[in-house]
Amino acid sequence: MEWNLNRINDYLFKWVFGRPENKEILLSFLNSVLSPNGQDELADIALAERELDPEHIHDKLSRLDILGKGNDGSIINIEVQIANQYDIDKRTLYYWAKLYQGQLQKGQRYKDLSRTITVNVLNFEFLPDSQRYHSMFSLYEVHSGYRLNRDLEIHFLELSKWKALSVKPKTRLDKWLMYLSNTNPQEMEEIAMSEPAIRKALTAEEIFLKQDKERYLYEMREKALLDHVSAIEGAKEEGVAEGIAKGIAKGIAEGKAQANHEIALKLLEMKLPLSDIVKATGLTEEEIRKLH
Repeated sequence: MEWNLNRINDYLFKWVFGRPENKEILLSFLNSVLSPNGQDELADIALAERELDPEHIHDKLSRLDILGKGNDGSIINIEVQIANQYDIDKRTLYYWAKLYQGQLQKGQRYKDLSRTITVNVLNFEFLPDSQRYHSMFSLYEVHSGYRLNRDLEIHFLELSKWKALSVKPKTRLDKWLMYLSNTNPQEMEEIAMSEPAIRKALTAEEIFLKQDKERYLYEMREKALLDHVSAIEGAKEEGVAEGIAKGIAKGIAEGKAQANHEIALKLLEMKLPLSDIVKATGLTEEEIRKLH
């Protein structure tokens, strides 16, 4: 490939894993997380229809997630997080609770609630065990270890821990972590030969790269994410976290309109339909016409 793609750019991740035609890729990844050494738990998954919020493309703080329902009724949410925004434990529980509670409609019973799973793909270390790169949390009795039920299931995949171990992949999950860690092309080719779904993911990337619009939105998202990481690192170095937080909020407010205009101009150059540009930028057709 001509490009050295960042596979944990959440826009690219959602394009590869979150499209109906790529369900085989998503199922392989999810089964590697839910049952890394056993029989596949999921045979199918229905993806929730979620229109891309145009602000997400250049918003440093937002996350583009994947939401689906497994053939066993499980509600599954996947999020990719580039930088540690802290309070991830509470935020994850909050989002999980909204998904769990949101299942019940008027007149339904508690027994109708399904297992709800969150998978967090992290590009930073979060949990204390330096060797364990895949952690799963549920509800257990403290003394006996008895599991209350399977309804709460939260997974953390810490890519930086996996990369630091520098070990050969032993499981399908290991292979997927190699893929997400942007392993060099030669090693990736070897992994793809043994894992059809990863080979299909590489093919999906090639299709992605041939589309000017998708490549441009990927670049915009990459820039926003890198800007956010830089802002966080700068705050650490200067010891002005509070000032940086205010600066980020101000920058988002002031820069949003300008970023929308830049995206629209680029898409106009690509001669995309106005309806597509409206969806990608949030601008009205009249505002877009004035940019000519």
